[in-house]
Amino acid sequence: MNNLLYIHGFNSSPKSLKAELTKSYIKEQQLSVNFYCPQVASSPKAAIQQLEEIVDSEPSANWCFVGSSLGGYFASYLAEKYSGKAVLVNPAVRPFELLTDYIGEQTNPYTDEVYQVKPSHMDDLADLYQQNIATQNYMVMVQTADEVLDYRQAVDKYHNTQLIVQEGGDHSFINYSAMLPSVMRFLALQ
Repeated sequence: MNNLLYIHGFNSSPKSLKAELTKSYIKEQQLSVNFYCPQVASSPKAAIQQLEEIVDSEPSANWCFVGSSLGGYFASYLAEKYSGKAVLVNPAVRPFELLTDYIGEQTNPYTDEVYQVKPSHMDDLADLYQQNIATQNYMVMVQTADEVLDYRQAVDKYHNTQLIVQEGGDHSFINYSAMLPSVMRFLALQ
């Protein structure tokens, strides 16, 4: 059985547009795929534990990952741990540097959860960094006008993967729905 774990980004949720579009595409195309998209825990350790428990719950399944932003960082970790394929959308490459600006109280705009981003979370994120990756297992999609992340970090890290660089766009990845057939083909789900 094919399982797809979609991992949303920082301060996001399963109700994000890309998550909803992915779920709808699988249903509309009648793909034989179990779609998972949990509300990811707000601390890195809890998030990875939660995501690993989902994958470990069906060890015989073929797991694929789609991750957006911070979810892309988590997807990269999981793809290496479980030797799965992953599609990363405007992925965070070094979130342990980026998220230092967010230390303190945060409110998730989707869920209204109020939580703390702690300095220790930066160490937890750094512990998940994957220096060496199985480049054939990745498709990485970035847009050059991403206002949140420097797309060049992803281009540098994932230059030997199936890399798609689109001019313009933004952090949400404009026209993501048009990429879904390519995403599903790369993951061998369509």
